[in-house]
Amino acid sequence: MKKILVIGAGAMGSAFTVPCVDNNNEVTLVGTHLENELITGIKKNKNYHPSLKTNLSARLNVERFENLKSIIEKGTDVIVAAISSVGIEWFSNEISKYYKKKLPIILLTKGLAVENDELITLSEKIRNLLKEKGHKEINISAIKGPCLATGLANKMRTGTVIANPELKEAQFLKKIISTDYYSTELSNDLQGIELCGAIKNIYSMLIGASEGLSNSKAPIEIQSKYYLNTAASLIHRSISEMVEFVSFYGGNSETVYGLAGLGDLYVSAIGGRNSLMGKYLGQGHLYKDAKELYMKDITVEGAELAFEIGPKIFKDLEEKKFPLMFSVLRSICENKKLEIIW
Repeated sequence: MKKILVIGAGAMGSAFTVPCVDNNNEVTLVGTHLENELITGIKKNKNYHPSLKTNLSARLNVERFENLKSIIEKGTDVIVAAISSVGIEWFSNEISKYYKKKLPIILLTKGLAVENDELITLSEKIRNLLKEKGHKEINISAIKGPCLATGLANKMRTGTVIANPELKEAQFLKKIISTDYYSTELSNDLQGIELCGAIKNIYSMLIGASEGLSNSKAPIEIQSKYYLNTAASLIHRSISEMVEFVSFYGGNSETVYGLAGLGDLYVSAIGGRNSLMGKYLGQGHLYKDAKELYMKDITVEGAELAFEIGPKIFKDLEEKKFPLMFSVLRSICENKKLEIIW
């Protein structure tokens, strides 16, 4: 039995506690400073999670952020980062107060960052922030793959990848979190895994636009029935660009064909917030209008990523090698109509 601390009580962090508890670990879910009301509601309603629409295990400890210090001081074997990408700096600053040499950190968050004009992964960002606080030996793994939180919370068979440059560290995590329904593969390509997990959100918006891109002159009912030819073509071309992208930024191109790349792209493309935004873009809406009209209070990870890395991508990459990515980035960052040069 290990003590696992999950920070972030959103859908994915909460769902991740399910296999952790089922593997007979002592698991504590701590909300961020912005989730006090959510945590109070979960505890009051017998661990019922409103986003997942299911009850989490009665053996799961659920705590408010103000109790984080006392929880960590009692000892923890693994810390899980389940916050949004914009909360990475907050997370790093908080755990830096208590972090001990090589304490395993699991990163569930997907995204990339640009610092000092360099595109970096979120594990690199955490590492840099912890080093600034005086920590030298830092152990970060990332778990990525086609995992919808509601499916995992209901124990649907799920496969993911645990990535760490030191495979023995990934193997340690595999032993304590895998179950008969939650299987994990291992990889030492932390860079590639994180790159895939982030950029698939951009390409899933594109694939979500398949209906509108299939034949703009056809009636909507015809588009909705017969768009799959277009979707298949866009999936193929998206994977090709992802291979180029991952290779350019130092990852292993083969990673793209695994769970963190192709697998995660599939799940995101057939449903979810990125795909839904893509559908609106494919219908001819400008991003700002679609966001305001249809998804005003909904976070679209692919769009957030586009704003973060768009200017850097325009500078680093050649458009002729990444026509699909450039089309989506211009649609989001410059609020232009989504157009594909076939």
